[in-house]
This record gives sequence, structure tokens and C-alpha cells, in this order.
Amino acid sequence: MRHAKGEYVQFVDHDDTLGSEALERLYEHAKRNDADVVIGKMSTTMARPRRLFRYTVDACTIENDELMQSLSPHKMFRRAFIEEHGLRFPEGPWIMEDLAFVSAAYLKAERISILADYPCYYWMKRDDGGNNTRHRFNPQQGFWPNLRTIVRQIKDGTTPSDDLDALQNRLLHRLYHVEILSRAREPEILREDPAEQRQRLEMARAVVLEEFPVAVREGLPAVSRLRAELLERGDFDGAVALAERIREVQARSELGEPRWEDGCLVADVTLDLVRGDGEPLVLVEREGKWWLDPALLDGVPGTGGGWEVRDPFRLAYAELVVKDRDREDWWYPEGDLEVRLQPFEEGRSRLVGTGRLRLDPERLAGGRPLERGVHEVWAYVQLLGVDRMVRMTGDGTPSAPAAGPALTGGRLALPYWTAGRGQLTLDLDQRLRRLGPDTTSAAAVNAARGKTSLPLPYVVTADSAPVPVKVTVSALTVEAKLTSGADGTARLRLPARLKLPAGRHPVALPKADTPVAYAVVRDGTLLRLEGPAYEAGTGRRLRDLVADNRQVRRVRRRLGA
Repeated sequence: MRHAKGEYVQFVDHDDTLGSEALERLYEHAKRNDADVVIGKMSTTMARPRRLFRYTVDACTIENDELMQSLSPHKMFRRAFIEEHGLRFPEGPWIMEDLAFVSAAYLKAERISILADYPCYYWMKRDDGGNNTRHRFNPQQGFWPNLRTIVRQIKDGTTPSDDLDALQNRLLHRLYHVEILSRAREPEILREDPAEQRQRLEMARAVVLEEFPVAVREGLPAVSRLRAELLERGDFDGAVALAERIREVQARSELGEPRWEDGCLVADVTLDLVRGDGEPLVLVEREGKWWLDPALLDGVPGTGGGWEVRDPFRLAYAELVVKDRDREDWWYPEGDLEVRLQPFEEGRSRLVGTGRLRLDPERLAGGRPLERGVHEVWAYVQLLGVDRMVRMTGDGTPSAPAAGPALTGGRLALPYWTAGRGQLTLDLDQRLRRLGPDTTSAAAVNAARGKTSLPLPYVVTADSAPVPVKVTVSALTVEAKLTSGADGTARLRLPARLKLPAGRHPVALPKADTPVAYAVVRDGTLLRLEGPAYEAGTGRRLRDLVADNRQVRRVRRRLGA
């Protein structure tokens, strides 16, 4: 940093990449908001999405404790701010140097900005695992002394308080949850050598008892607080038993039938947690208090009397996210899910997240259209201190359409259930899916009729620009168009002239085995289009017979009719 000359400094790891407009956008955001620190949206192959990037924020301070979700150094810092406060990374093999530097910057910064509407930084996973810290507990790395240093830095920069939601306790929560409780949590405590893990647990215990205020532990949600209790008691066997039980807990998603409304793909959503036996994870009400599911505590030492859930909603939330599979970008659909207690059985309730998915292909990517590609719908839940990512699945048949296609922004949007897992996914601009196969059944029952265009009542549209599409009319390949109809559905429009013999010719979309329409052609001119299920009445058949008669047409031309 001694050699930096610019107004702002951006840190980038050698094996990561920046978005093509990242520096320009970050600098503009910094200047507009006079920011000391700018946090750009991160995309990653290594971690779950961070709700810190749900919205762009012009200015905030360390009071926004969600900043602690992002302690990596991949940010833009005002150089004068760095120099004013003497901010430097520790020299040498100092593990967690990024946490030390960034948390110090957060504490000193007067204005912090978040740029969430553009993927600025791609944090890439290396095939050889080289960007994972494999030996973080090696004494030469100094993990535990360094953690103490960071904790003390936060304590020195904030005011102590017994209030569970005081700033200092909220900031220390991240370090306790990630750096301390990971030693007592699955998968680490179940994966590592027990002798080594016992030693880690003891080291973590010493740091907690000597450095962390009691209010930090007491502010944890129920399951995390139980882990902390076992850790602080030094109960290694109890921590292992609880980890084995929690490892079996999964998130469950219930998705209503997807449908298109006002250009958005919508569906009702319910999320909850289930135990390893498939039964809902419940809370038991007893004497006016809530207690953790007894089945979850079976075999966990010291919990024979149960474990009280003082606040079922403590740090609980549920949210939907959409993953761009090609680019590893995560986007947040509009609207929030509500976490509530839902009665399950007598004296028992379950925590659920409920709401509605509302996926707008034209605005989801930071107010811009989603890129061409495959976009998966996921959910993230954090209930009782158990956090899980879950694919949003429904009752549809895997590999089949999940809803009708839509014409949006001059592109085709094809919702479908993925093969195998049946996850709700949106294919934009026919990246993997094709309109023809996805509309075979709906096209077969189309009884509409038109002149040079045919209504497709199974394709919705929201004032979209025309979409070109190749079709075959008999053996002739022509470029047709899908256009917006006045009734909110699309129309298939064919060229007025077709070099085909007179007759009724099948019209097929690419990759489709059955016709989407039939074209009636006379003298190289398209007279009309008919849906596969179209059946003319007696009067219509007579009018068509007269209109199609060559002599009648000749007479009409002579008469100027």
C-alpha cells in the first residue's frame, strides 16, 4: 500500500476476477456517496449468498452489523482514509489478517457503501484447493492469539453492554458463530481426529471464557446457544452428540403451482426444518414456555430436562434467492418471507417461512434483465440457529415444464423442473430448453384460427418485443416471429409469401415432433393459420371452400373484390 498513488485502493486476490465494469461502478458509487469503504457484490463458487448484497446502500456505518458477513479484503478503500488511520495488514504468516484489517476499517469508517446491483468480484474456487487455509490451527499460524486480537479490537472500538442487541455483542456474534462454534459444530467436529478436535475445543473454550461477554452467548438462537453451553462446559461428547443430531436436520420446501402474473413468475412458498426421520422439527409448549424438540436432544448429555427456547424468532429469517448457473451470480427476488409459528399438533408448533416467489426476469439482476442462461430458484433458512440452503421443488414432473412459456423483453422464458431433483428453474432465451418440446401438449389442443398470425393462448407476454423463431412449414424452413397479442398472449406470425404448393401444411417448431399449427397456402400466399385442434363449422367450411376456389378468386379479382 506504500506504493499506491490512486484516490482509492481495490484489493484483488491473484486467482480471482473482477466484473468487467467493477472498478468503474465501484469508484462512481464511492464518489457519489463520499464513501470511505465500498463493498461490491461478490459472486462465488465457494459460499452461500450473503443477504448483505440484497440491496444497494448509499451510506451506512458499523451499526449495520450485516457488514460482518463480509470480512474478506476484496473491497475498495479510500487511500486517504487508510493513511489517516494507519490501517495495515499484519506482516508475516498471520492467519485472519483480512478480518483484522477489514473490521478495523469498519470501526473507523464514517461512510460505508454497498454496491449490490452489479457482480463486482468473482471469488473463485481453485481445483487444487489452494485458496483454502488447510493448516489454520498450526501454532505457527497463530489462529487463537490472532482471534483474541480481533475480538479485543472490536471491544476497544465499541461500548460494552448487557443488552443482547447492543452493537458490540452483535459484532462479536459473527466471530463467535463462525470462528468459535465451528469447532463444536458439524461437519468439523465429526470429521476431524477426535484427539485434535478435543484440543481445538479446549482452545476455543479458553478464548470464549476469557474474551467474549456473556451477552454474546445469551444472544444466540436456541440450538447455537446449546452448542455454546456444551462448549463452555468443555463437554466434548455432548457437542459431538448434538452435532450428529443436527447433521440430520434438513430444510424442506413446499412450492405452489408456478404461474405468470404481470410478467413475473410467481408461486406460493413454505419452508421449514425436518429431522432425520422426516418429521418436522417442532417446539413443545409447556407451562407457558417453548422447549426444543425432545427427539432432537435424544442422546445429548445434560439435556434430559429439555432445552428452553427463550425466543423462537431469535435471528430467524427465510429468503428466496435465484442463482445464475452459468455465472455463479445470486439475485434476490422482490418481497420478503415471513417467519412464524404454525400449530402442528396439540402443544406443538413448527417454525415456518411463508410468502410468495415473485421472479421478474426483466428486473431481477439489480434492476436489469437477467442474462441469457439457466436460473435456479433456491431458499435459505436460518431457524433456531440451524441454517440450510434448499432447492425450491414442487409436485411437477422432473424435466417437464413448470409453467407455460412467457415472452418477456424480446426473449423466451421457459420455467421447468430440473431432471432428478425437480428444482424450479427458469431458462432464458432457450439456453438449454426449447419452446417446441415445452409446448407440445398445449399446442395440440389449440383450436384458434388466424390469417397471417395464430394466437398461442399458452404463451403469455408482457408487451415484449417480437422474438424471431425458426419454423418448418412442411419441408420449408422460414423465420417466423412471436409477437405480443392484445389479450396478453403471444401470436405466431408467418411470412405472407411461402414458396409451397397449394394445400394445408404442418408448421413445426425446432426439436418438436408435432405441429404447432397448420398453414393453408394458395398460389404461394399464406391464406390462414389454424391450430392443430381447429375444426371449422359448416358455415366456415363453406366460406373457406368458396374462398379457396380458383375460379371464384379469379372472378373476384376481375370485379376488384
